[in-house]
Amino acid sequence: MPKPSKPKKKKKKETPEEDLDLWRQVAQTVEPLKSRDVPPDQTGVKPPPKKSPAIAAPRKRQAPPPRPLPELTHADQPGLDKSTAKRMRRGQVQIEGRIDLHGLTQAEAHRALDAFLDASWRAGKREVLVITGKGTRADGSIGVLRQEVPRWLNEQPNRAKIVAFSHAAPKDGGEGALYVRLKKR
Repeated sequence: MPKPSKPKKKKKKETPEEDLDLWRQVAQTVEPLKSRDVPPDQTGVKPPPKKSPAIAAPRKRQAPPPRPLPELTHADQPGLDKSTAKRMRRGQVQIEGRIDLHGLTQAEAHRALDAFLDASWRAGKREVLVITGKGTRADGSIGVLRQEVPRWLNEQPNRAKIVAFSHAAPKDGGEGALYVRLKKR
């Protein structure tokens, strides 16, 4: 039985003029080596005028802008699996570092928290405890640090180093402290 013949692929035919234009475009992007003889153009055709470098230069591929990280809350921890989030809420984590922000002004606490998180992340720590204090007042309002620390954790550069945070277990300070899980370095 004879083999069926394969259809022949048609090659795109370029005219000599297209070839010559393509060659000129390529030739414009190279520079001859110094102290070498450069052969004259043997085609007899004048080269096209040089284009400005901005037009002739290939475009650089731009990376898409990074997506913003989702905001973390005590209840919403998109970076954790369910079992780790559950262990964290129950206080079944091994605390590798702690900072107590009691008695600091808001500015001092913010600087101290940033420095502590950076140092802990660089040291490869994963679980740290941030003590804010409950700060409950007679009128029912809560303390400034307890209110501000979650916001600071969501700001850069801290957010880039944090996987999740949640209120601590009562044994570690309850609502007056936060477990913070740091990303691996």
